[in-house]
Amino acid sequence: MKTITLLTDFGLKDPYVGIMKGVIFSTFPDVRIVDITHEVDPQDVREGAFLVEEYYRYFEKGTIHIAVVDPTVGSNRKPVVFSKDGYLFVGPDNGLFTLLYNDNVQVYAIDNRRYMGKEISPTFHGRDIFSPAAAYLASGVHPSMFGSAVQDHVRIPGLYPVIEQGVLKGEVVRFDRFGNAITNISGTVIQDFAEGRAITITLRDMSFSTLNRSYYEDEFTCLIGSSGYLEFGLFMGSLKEKMDLKKGDPITIVVRLQ
Repeated sequence: MKTITLLTDFGLKDPYVGIMKGVIFSTFPDVRIVDITHEVDPQDVREGAFLVEEYYRYFEKGTIHIAVVDPTVGSNRKPVVFSKDGYLFVGPDNGLFTLLYNDNVQVYAIDNRRYMGKEISPTFHGRDIFSPAAAYLASGVHPSMFGSAVQDHVRIPGLYPVIEQGVLKGEVVRFDRFGNAITNISGTVIQDFAEGRAITITLRDMSFSTLNRSYYEDEFTCLIGSSGYLEFGLFMGSLKEKMDLKKGDPITIVVRLQ
């Protein structure tokens, strides 16, 4: 039995997620479906990109991951399918898969009507394109059967941190439900930048000279979270609300002079 996961910005007030599941089961019922989250901030493709990169590898090989954060649904952006590291991915080619694309990934457009719904709504490709595609993948259809190869798949610029004039610069990309601020700077990037040297990490008017191991060690914490990325928190509170933080708030890391 294949596993299909769902990540969307649909929320749960409307029937959209349930409809997608119904399409999957009616197309190929021998699957199990796991909800990752449906609370991606609406239309925030950048947030979705970091989430997809975080969770996909925790499932068994062969899992099919549907990700739908699709503000330009109905435009000429391509619906796509591809495989990576033994996993399969289905969703819009709008930058949502930026952190997964590399030179070894072959992306295919979903343009074979055989593997779509009977009617294609310009506003609900999750139902009419992505759900059927995932179900057919689960039944054994190879990604190359869905359509033509895509050579110019979309990547969102500015997702990665940069080093400018000896300063490692990143930004807050999302907040979890506890109000912790999660950045685009991974622990690996910090290690490579610091090379064992002492560093100072700054967010707004907060500076940290050490990384915490967990959230309870100080009132304000700075640590590498379970996602592998640098994040900031407030013990027993919401740092986002306390500091009025926003997505895009800059993070700087510098090597301290000894």
